[in-house]
Amino acid sequence: MLAPMFVSGGLDAFNHPEGKAELADTVTAPVASALGLPDDTVVFIRANGAVQMVGGALLGTGQFPRFAALTLAASLVPTTLAGHRFWEKTDEKERAMQRIQFMKNVAMLGGLLLIVTDRRSRGSSN
Repeated sequence: MLAPMFVSGGLDAFNHPEGKAELADTVTAPVASALGLPDDTVVFIRANGAVQMVGGALLGTGQFPRFAALTLAASLVPTTLAGHRFWEKTDEKERAMQRIQFMKNVAMLGGLLLIVTDRRSRGSSN
């Protein structure tokens, strides 16, 4: 049930990165600097979108579910930190809305981590 959120969100990020670039720059600039990569926010957004589409498809079809969930969890952290910075909002309604979205992503992260740590399904090699 987590997979469609990532497939659709990843597709949107891949196809429409420009609308997310200003928010994402707060995360991509330090990451690019730390990794010695060019700071091209649009490329980072598209790459993250592609990871989410593929990870969501793998998770949704039950292929390599633990790997897919771990990859999605790793992609969700920068997405959340860039897109839902409720602590920076001065308007109370906007702050509340972004806090809800932040917490929703934290809940999704929890679900993904449950999949990563689940040793009961499909053996421990997935």
